[in-house]
Amino acid sequence: MRDSLSITDVRPWGSAPVDLVIENGTVAAVSAAAGSPVPAGEHVDGAGRLILPALSDVHLHLDSSRLGLPFRAQTGLPGRWGRIMNDRQNWRSAERSVAERASFTLAVAVANGATRIRSHAQVDADTGLTKLEGELAARERYADVCDVEIVAFPQVGILLEPGVIDLMDAALSAGADLVGGMDPCELDRDPVRHLDAVFGLAEKHQVGVDIHLHEAGELGLFTLSLILDRVRALGMTGLATISHARCLASGLPGVPAMIEELAEFDVALTHAAGAQGWALPLLDLAAAGVRVGVGMDGQRDYWSPYGNGDMLDRAWQLAFVNGYGSDQQVEHALGVATWGGASVIDRSLRPLDGTDPHPGFAVGDPAEFFLVDAVSPTSAVMDRPAERTVIHRGRLISVDTAIEGFEIPGRWGREGT
Repeated sequence: MRDSLSITDVRPWGSAPVDLVIENGTVAAVSAAAGSPVPAGEHVDGAGRLILPALSDVHLHLDSSRLGLPFRAQTGLPGRWGRIMNDRQNWRSAERSVAERASFTLAVAVANGATRIRSHAQVDADTGLTKLEGELAARERYADVCDVEIVAFPQVGILLEPGVIDLMDAALSAGADLVGGMDPCELDRDPVRHLDAVFGLAEKHQVGVDIHLHEAGELGLFTLSLILDRVRALGMTGLATISHARCLASGLPGVPAMIEELAEFDVALTHAAGAQGWALPLLDLAAAGVRVGVGMDGQRDYWSPYGNGDMLDRAWQLAFVNGYGSDQQVEHALGVATWGGASVIDRSLRPLDGTDPHPGFAVGDPAEFFLVDAVSPTSAVMDRPAERTVIHRGRLISVDTAIEGFEIPGRWGREGT
């Protein structure tokens, strides 16, 4: 028996109203809205609302999130190391456990329309596998409403403390999906040994890599070239992601050639809608066919006061920091936050390359959608209406965000809670 869902009178990317037929989690048919009798089976009446590909948060730290807890003043020293140590000094005193905090953050993300998540779980000599275990518990709790990938993430480096490589190995055996890395030159000061460890674990466990690369300018381009050398040598086309890739925001002469190489080896990029000095050349990346997604990163944690669990809000931030004003540009930012991120996680999906500015509604596409009452994609990004209808794997889903000890922040929590 086929699982089926009909979605009637919806406007994909603001186009003319259509009816959708979903079977076994994929789009089976798209036709002009007919106003005919509703077919048998589960049905969603779109009532003329906008329908978009589901949001994708592909750079998240569920284990460090304090979303929904009392707002905390920033106490970390300036710089990356100061924030790393601030997290280490304070995470155990959080009002709720890692599993509880990760679960609430995940629930809010899904309720807002994100059905694909990639989260980094910190693994180091201080935390051991505790944070990974918390994220695994949250993933299991919400397995029916979203797909979550977890990266074993060495936030304090791989070489600075003893036993980290073994812990990373154990994390991958325990359920992490990818192996991470962190600034091989600036942090560990030994990019060869760092990357040998990362790619050695990837080869051993037959998994992909997702490496944090905050390193700027020529140093970052150098490190990126070392990563690409290993992707090429190990035949890992389509299995690597670079998080942040700040060096590509430098405007240096070597950036265009690096973008072409990223496209050649299908190396994806994820980032957090960074401002000056961090804003990626999104349109150039799309023109080259590089997969790009965006995420919330840390949320109200020991690194940053930003984040609210709504990836539509992050799409607004992405458009804003890039100076986007036209509908086409804003829709591209929204595309990065939806289909772009989906294509980072699922490499069978075509990248957001500009040839199809409104993806997600062809026959055979995955039925991952959200509906919102907005005139157009641009108005949806500007207004971010709170009410969303979410479709995951071809099924209408709902998530209860009423978790004891947590409160949805700001205007998102004032209705229906």
